Amino acid sequence: MPDQPESVETVLAGLRAAAEPSRLRLLWICAQGEWTVTELTQILGQSQPRVSRHLKLLAEAGLLERLPEGAWVFYRRAQAGAGARLARTLCRLLPPDDPSLRLDRQRLSAIRTAREAQAASYFARQASQWDRIRSLYVDDDQVEAALLAWVAAERPDSLLDLGTGTGRVLQLLGPEIGFGLGIDRSREMLAVARANLDRISLRNCQIRQGDMYHLALPDGSFDAVTLHNVLRYADQPGRVLAEAGRVLRPGGRLLLVDFAPHQLEFLRQEHAHRRLGFADADINEWFTAAGVELATPVRLAGDPLTVVLWPGRRRGSAHQDVLSEMPVAPGSQVA
Repeated sequence: MPDQPESVETVLAGLRAAAEPSRLRLLWICAQGEWTVTELTQILGQSQPRVSRHLKLLAEAGLLERLPEGAWVFYRRAQAGAGARLARTLCRLLPPDDPSLRLDRQRLSAIRTAREAQAASYFARQASQWDRIRSLYVDDDQVEAALLAWVAAERPDSLLDLGTGTGRVLQLLGPEIGFGLGIDRSREMLAVARANLDRISLRNCQIRQGDMYHLALPDGSFDAVTLHNVLRYADQPGRVLAEAGRVLRPGGRLLLVDFAPHQLEFLRQEHAHRRLGFADADINEWFTAAGVELATPVRLAGDPLTVVLWPGRRRGSAHQDVLSEMPVAPGSQVA
């Protein structure tokens, strides 16, 4: 729904749409992430036609956003427009200890667990041939040349590679940086990555098991963060990018590499892709929320997929950050 000025009528329309127990629950659920109709029917325990009707009313009132992706449609709470503020207010008013919401929270957790298990199972099966699968549709030589050009221009001393997989980004960029850390949840992937780094004796890089949604790393601890062909598997892309922004130092650099929007539905069915590519507008929204300024994207057209490099810079001045941490001698001042 396009942005509209708020009026009494738009507020009333939103209140009428939400004034039903199941629709209030749906509004709260869609504030916790992005969900398909099938998943929402599982959470509410209602028929698909009934849930679809509720979603239609909430979307028409501007309280929810409808996000088509190939054969799937995701729903989330509105981020902008006349209904977004009302949607946020209604969610804040809902009591968190309500029995229905407690049950919804448990079912949400079960669906997230199932999503993660599906992805983990896929990664475990494919770990030994991951690089080959990744190169089926895109010319990796072009992508890696762009990555090398980026790191040569930025010269980060420390680099964090999220969803490192087989460690290919660290293998490529490790010789150009002071220190590199790769994070991944899959033990099978990490085993392959460690073997790859050992094979080329890349001693300035480490591999660690971790969750890209909850990084066990302090704020502002890296000069650069990369996400190479990772975000398409993420259940909550905005949360991943928020964590990436959090661990970046002021002035630090973020580089996201993934596909432009496409319609290859089999990648979702056969290769566990949660997203069929990303639009610049969505990336810009997530970068902005993470405190990162998006620079001009670089597009590498392939057949049939196009790879996009979205570079960004963490807000704030690295120079000012260094000055703020320097001890000041008695009688001295920092301008």
